[in-house]
Amino acid sequence: MKAKTPLFGKLLDLLMQSKAWRSLFRHGFSETNRNRSLMVFSNFFLHIHPVKVRLRAIAFRRTYYLGGLSGVTAFVLTVTGLFLMFYYRPAVPQAYYDMKDLQFVVSAGVFIRNLHRWAAHAMVALVFVHMVRVFFAGAYRPPREFNWVIGVLLFVVTLLLSYTGYLLPWDQLAYWAVTVGTNMADATPFVGAQIKFLMLGGNTLGENALIRFYVIHCILLPAVLYLLVAVHIWRIRKDGGIHLPKSESKQPEVTVRITEKKPAAEKVTEDE
Repeated sequence: MKAKTPLFGKLLDLLMQSKAWRSLFRHGFSETNRNRSLMVFSNFFLHIHPVKVRLRAIAFRRTYYLGGLSGVTAFVLTVTGLFLMFYYRPAVPQAYYDMKDLQFVVSAGVFIRNLHRWAAHAMVALVFVHMVRVFFAGAYRPPREFNWVIGVLLFVVTLLLSYTGYLLPWDQLAYWAVTVGTNMADATPFVGAQIKFLMLGGNTLGENALIRFYVIHCILLPAVLYLLVAVHIWRIRKDGGIHLPKSESKQPEVTVRITEKKPAAEKVTEDE
């Protein structure tokens, strides 16, 4: 930690003692475990992670940050999707014309649309690779089997989001791709015809199907996605954080100690 200059320290103390600061942040930066815990518990963004974590659990080679990167792509899709909704009408043939306006008329429209599309592809790939890593790490075993089921549901929701968004441009590629998909659903034994009718809102692919795909893509599936993500993160916290093999979880923790008498290069020490 770098030493504070006297002037900077005084200004920081004045800021932290002001009513405006104390109305936003209830706890100061006191060097005690209790106050650190209170700061984390009272802050929504900090409360995503536990107060204390194992250094081995947050190493890059442990998770490759695939879960966090999946969350980042979901956030990018949400933001870009909101921008696209300002210029899109789920109707025939206006949907196709709106896509062309986004491509040639709207300022930065083609950038937002391509960012949304590539983020969707990246999210599917990241969620899949994340599940593969969890499987080979054995993190699906008890007591984490429930969270594995939540992860599988999240992967299914991700695929459905990608599929329902495919129809929205209402071009030839989207039309025939969804036609093939609904015909595959129609081939399901016993309930295939009912599933196809439910997806299309009729017997043919038309405006009813477009509005259904739009509502499912923009409202229903995102709500389910964020609900499952919240449960997924909560279960990770309840199960003791990131999964570690038994051989590593039994090792003593690495503690970080900060002293004031030693030089800056020797302040941080690791005790296994």
